[in-house]
Amino acid sequence: MKILLVEDEHKIANSIKQGLEQEHYVVDAAYDGTTGYDLAASGEYDLLILDRLLPGIDGLTICADLREKGDHTPIIMLTAKGQLADRVEGLNTGADDYISKPFAFEELLARIKALSRRPRDIVKSKLQVGDLVLDSDTYEVSRGGTKITLSAKEFALLEYLMRHKGKTLTKEQIISHVWNYDANILPNTVEVFVGYLRQKIDKPFDGTVLLHTVRGFGYKIIDSEERRAQSKE
Repeated sequence: MKILLVEDEHKIANSIKQGLEQEHYVVDAAYDGTTGYDLAASGEYDLLILDRLLPGIDGLTICADLREKGDHTPIIMLTAKGQLADRVEGLNTGADDYISKPFAFEELLARIKALSRRPRDIVKSKLQVGDLVLDSDTYEVSRGGTKITLSAKEFALLEYLMRHKGKTLTKEQIISHVWNYDANILPNTVEVFVGYLRQKIDKPFDGTVLLHTVRGFGYKIIDSEERRAQSKE
């Protein structure tokens, strides 16, 4: 799951970012509204955390503009303004949740997980392709009942592939979603991590190969029945 955090207080932003990354989320941080809006408008994020008072463009304006453009990415608004009228204004602008500062990190984490479980959102906590199961709440992965241990980046890559099962994802799409936007990525980085995944989710098992290379395009994860169905189309 990839999150954009827009918070102008660097100490708070860096603390939240570090905490979320320890929970295996991929997090980009912006420290002003203009940069935050440009990143949010890219559509590369599963959830946005917006401070209300920001230099450049304020959080309410960012939220309202995204909703006007048809962007329904879940938004949590952070603010030092805790009055009822302020919370109502934020929610009416299009925010999905509202947290007043100061707040406990555990509360923010719980709000993020609660938003990801809402039926109207595309984000599901438990994903399955064939006999491969990934749980983004517990960070557990198993195949055929056998647990698989993954690094944080391997988990993020597998989750992204499984959320788009059956679809071919280019290296560029994978990099933009699994790595931070300012990360220094080498050309073969995706190939290396795909290789790591294959060694863990396919090679030890005698069943169907799930992770496939689509030569000249990218990678996809798909079970045997879906692959046969696609081949007939």
